[in-house]
Amino acid sequence: IIGIVGNESVAPRLIEGLKRLEYRGYDSSGIAVLNESKLLRSRAKGKIKALEARLNEQPLDGMIGIAHTRWATHGAPTENNAHPHFAGKIGVVHNGIIENFTELRASFAGERTFQTETDTEVVAHLIDDAMARGLSAKDAFQETLKKLTGAFALGVIIDGLDGHIFAARRGSPLAIGVGDGENYIGSDAIALASLSRDIIYMEE
Repeated sequence: IIGIVGNESVAPRLIEGLKRLEYRGYDSSGIAVLNESKLLRSRAKGKIKALEARLNEQPLDGMIGIAHTRWATHGAPTENNAHPHFAGKIGVVHNGIIENFTELRASFAGERTFQTETDTEVVAHLIDDAMARGLSAKDAFQETLKKLTGAFALGVIIDGLDGHIFAARRGSPLAIGVGDGENYIGSDAIALASLSRDIIYMEE
């Protein structure tokens, strides 16, 4: 995971952060940005250079973004199963395993359409559903966290909510980098090394 709330276009730096995480191993990658409060996304199976090729053809411009490299756990290593995952206004990247995702999916009783085979997508739906019920973004995120069983490091961006990334961790590492008029999240300090030397290691 790498995320930036920036004061200039973030896509090139997100890709650089993903490259710093290649040592962790992966089978797909993806990036999402907020552009004038609209969620935009690009994903690719295979190496990060495949994602870079997509972005060269169709650049993504935004000052807030999240990106991810994935090892397939739930669902095959396909472009469709690659992060970030979207549901309504929500974009999510996730490390770890949501152990109760089957039950959480079933709780929607067919009211929502799922596009992937992953455990992660249900997190986006839970947050979006909570906001649709009138909760603030922060309260919706907190409510969702209470429903999750398993390990997670999460980065969330929300359509219409510029200037914010929501982040939380339980059992998976996640760090915050503090910058000059910017802030960052990353799976570890290595991902943030080119962005910040002021690192906060999040508590669970």
